[in-house]
Amino acid sequence: LAGGHFLLEDRPGMGKTSLVKTISKLLGLKEQRIQFTNDLLPADILGTSIFNKNNQSFEFHKGPLFSNFVLADELNRATPKTQSACLQAMEENRVSMDGKVYELPRPFFLIATQNPQENIGTFPLPESQLDRFLMKLHLGFPSREAEKGILKGRDRNIWIQELQPVMTPDEVVKIIEAVSDVTVSDTALNYLQDIVEKSRTLS
Repeated sequence: LAGGHFLLEDRPGMGKTSLVKTISKLLGLKEQRIQFTNDLLPADILGTSIFNKNNQSFEFHKGPLFSNFVLADELNRATPKTQSACLQAMEENRVSMDGKVYELPRPFFLIATQNPQENIGTFPLPESQLDRFLMKLHLGFPSREAEKGILKGRDRNIWIQELQPVMTPDEVVKIIEAVSDVTVSDTALNYLQDIVEKSRTLS
C-alpha cells in the first residue's frame, strides 16, 4: 500500500514463490513470473522492438515486466546488467526503450526472491538495487504442521488456484491513493528525523 517493492531471501524450497502467488491471487492482480538465470538478457524482461514488414516500422513488444504483479524469481542468479534492467521500473513505474517511454500498468509491484549469497551461481545485488526495495524478509523453515503437509504431497499450486480474490486492481489503486493522502504532523516528522539522525551517529 506504500507503493514499495520487497525482497524475499531464503534457501530454495522455503515457499517464497508460493507466498507471492497467493498474494497476487487474493489481490486479483495479473501476475507474471520471471525466472532469472545467468543467461537472461534485459530484453527478455523489458521487451524488444521487432520490425514489421507490413508498415515498414519497428513495433515494441512488451516483456513480462509489464504486469501488475511481477515475481522476479531468484533475482541474484542473473548478471548485474540484467538485474539493473528492473531499476527504472521499480523507481518510476515506467520503462525507456529506443528513445520512448512506456508506462507500466497500475498498480505495479515487484517482489523478488533471492538465494543466500553462499549458494553457487549467485551475483550479489548492488546497493542501488537494494535501495529500490522497501523491505527484505526471511521466511525461515516451515512449521511442523506445514512440513507434514508437504510430506503428505499436497499440491500447493492447486490450493492457490482454488483461492478467490478478495479485491480488484481498481480497489488496490484506490487504497494506495488513500494512503498517500494521510497527513503526518510536524511533531511526528521531527521525532522520526531524530531517530534517523541518532542511527547515523551510533558507532
